[in-house]
Parts: sequence; C-alpha cells; structure tokens
Amino acid sequence: MDVILIVLVIMLNSMLSLMLSIFLRREQHQIALENNVKPWFFKNAQYPKSKALHKELKGEGAFRPNSKLFPFQDPHSDRIVNQLMYVPPDYEEIRGSGTLKTILLANSSESLQVQEAGRVVFLLSNCPVDTCAITLLDNYTDIADMILYDDYIPPRINGPSNSRQVTMIYLLENAFTVYFKEPLSVNWTATYRRDSDIVTPYGKWQYYDERVKQIQQDRNYASNKTKSVAWFVSNCFANNHRLEYAEALSKHIEVDIYGDCGPYSCPRETEEACFQMLERDYKFYLAFENGDCKDYVTEKFFVNALNHNILPIAMGARPEDYAAIAPMNSYIHVDQFASPKELANYLHILDKNDSLYNTYFNWKGTGEFINTYFWCRVCALLHDEDALRNPRWYTNFSDWWKGSVELLFSQLIEISARYDSPGGGNKTEEHVKNITD
Repeated sequence: MDVILIVLVIMLNSMLSLMLSIFLRREQHQIALENNVKPWFFKNAQYPKSKALHKELKGEGAFRPNSKLFPFQDPHSDRIVNQLMYVPPDYEEIRGSGTLKTILLANSSESLQVQEAGRVVFLLSNCPVDTCAITLLDNYTDIADMILYDDYIPPRINGPSNSRQVTMIYLLENAFTVYFKEPLSVNWTATYRRDSDIVTPYGKWQYYDERVKQIQQDRNYASNKTKSVAWFVSNCFANNHRLEYAEALSKHIEVDIYGDCGPYSCPRETEEACFQMLERDYKFYLAFENGDCKDYVTEKFFVNALNHNILPIAMGARPEDYAAIAPMNSYIHVDQFASPKELANYLHILDKNDSLYNTYFNWKGTGEFINTYFWCRVCALLHDEDALRNPRWYTNFSDWWKGSVELLFSQLIEISARYDSPGGGNKTEEHVKNITD
C-alpha cells in the first residue's frame, strides 16, 4: 500500500510540475509580448497615427530600427524587418515638401500586383514611408528615381540615365527556369534569395520575441487524422526528380498524389475544400519544390502545409536555407535521411506517437507569418540618401543569378542517390541528422 501511495505522489508531482512549466512558459511569453509592442507590420498592431512619425517608429527592444538595410551591411539576414522599420530622419520635412520618388515599371506590372499607377499601392498599404509614385510611362525613363524590370532586362539597357537613378530587377521564379545569357548590370535585386537587396520571399515567419521560439501546445494536432502523406502536384518533370523520390517513398508508406502526376484529383476551383481535406485527414505533406535552388521555398511549404496544421516534408533549398526562414522545428527535410525508406521509417514512428508528432507544432503562438510589404520597403529604401549617394552595382547580374544554381550542381549526384541506389540512398553519415536528438 505504501509503495502505491508513493507512486501516486510521484505521478501527481510530475503532473503538477508539467502544468507549472507550461504555465510559466506562457506567462514568460505574455510578458515578452507586453515588453515588445508589436510593430506596424504584424496583424492587429497599432499603426502610428502621430505626425511625429519617425519618433513613433523608433520602437523599443527587438523591433527598434536598424541601419543595416543592404546585404553588404548584413549578409547573414534578410533585413526585411530593418527595411520595414526604416524611416529617414528628416522624413517629416520630406513629407511636408510634397516631393515624390518616381518608380518606372519598365516592362510589366502584373506579377508585381500593381492595379494602377500613382500612389495607390503605398497609401492602401499604410506604408510608414509613402511618398512614392508608380508610373508606366516611357517618357519617365530619364527622370525616374528607379527603373524596375520584371523578369528580364532588355539587352539595350546599359545603365541608369542619371547618377542617382536606381535600376532593379524583380524575379520570383527559380534559377533553373529563368536564365540570363548576357552580362547585365543593375543596382538592386529583388528576388527570393536572402542576399538580394530587397528580399521577396513567398513567406516570412517573424517571432514576437526571439527568446521565445517554442511553447508547449495543449492541442493534439494528430487528432482524427487517418491518412499519412499527401502531395498536390502538376509538374511531373521537375529537374530535381521529386516525383521519383515520392514514388520511392510510396513503397514504404502510403503517399496520396493529387493532380496530373497521380491517381487522385482535387480541382483548383475547389482549392479551399482541398485544403480543408488536407488539414482534416493528413499528417504529412510533401512540400517538394520544382528545383533545388538556393533559398527557393514557395507557397508549397508556407501555405499548403504550415498554414494548414500539417507537417511539411521539404525538398528544394538546402537544409540551412529552410532553417533560416522557417519556424523552429516545424518541418522535416529529405536530406536529413539517407533514403526514402529511412524517411518512411521515421514517419511511421511519428504516425504512432502523437506526443512526438505534436512537438513539430510548438512554434505556434510564438510569432506569425507577416506581410513583407514589398512596395513599402522599396519606397523606404529610395529615401536612403547614403545608398543614393554611394550607388553599388552588380556588374554582372547573370553570374550572381547563376550562383543560385551552381551552388547546388554539386548536389546533383546526391539528388540521384536519394532514390537510385539499391539501398535507397548512399549519403554519408555526416549528411544524416539524428532527428530524435
């Protein structure tokens, strides 16, 4: 009887300790949120109304303005928050003068989501720096503050028309599908790569407080999910052989492929219903990109999986690229496993262990996916006088862009080894991360 009583006391103490731990973590998280007031780009954050705009945006703690706006100043981050928080010191005078920075869209406006010219996009976005205007008129070529090229730069363009004019190229497709044969010169880049001047990611996770990246959840994200792996895909001929990998994986665990490359269908016109089905029924989603390019991570990862409470299995950019942009412990990368069979074995473990599966959702509540307000950042940086007085050049943008691919060409043998070898893979031990550590 005494032994049973002792065991019960120990169990009770353990439960109380766990509950106290969860409570303290949440209290600490709440204190962190209160001490770091959410800046304007978060949901439900208070937009500064005061005329003293620069003073309002000085901020405190983690979100105070940072002067590191360009990759040469900080090559290890995307600097998105710095750019969102940047307001020039003399901005009240600039606003009062009525002077506008003019941006000429040289060849397109569709992918840039510009509905009309003028200041509309800046005003509707409530940009802290909104004294910019967009034009589509070619007669602004010589006087525009920026010429923005979408997807390509005409070969005849050799440089800006004046010393303070900025030329910038905007690219969102992976480097395998957009290739430049000729050397091109530009001042700024706007791509998904983190070393771009204005990083334009498909998704951006931002913590409320960098010190709080995990919170114990009180929800079972595996509850009522009866199926294992799903994949929505239409391109069956990607150069990273993602379909072959998925087929190899399906030999060891159930993989339901929807779209042109598999037996299941979920039409685009019923997209929302498809995502509801995905969230309700499946535990894992193949967030496989159509090319293995540096920093190339699309909505397949952010929208299809993370936003729908399903654990993504990533293929595309390098593991370190995902680590730089994703919430902590929110995904699995195929390169963490020597073969599809090893990956399947681990998925079976997660499938049978709800507690372990749920650890991949402890990032929830620590931050949010933010709107990166591309046009707000463009306008703000066009008011950075230091950048305009001391222009920098990509003297051969083609070589810089090819680096997206060349860094990964050395991995092509490993890509093949993912599914070709008799054992399903022959990656060395140092490439295989111990997932359960």
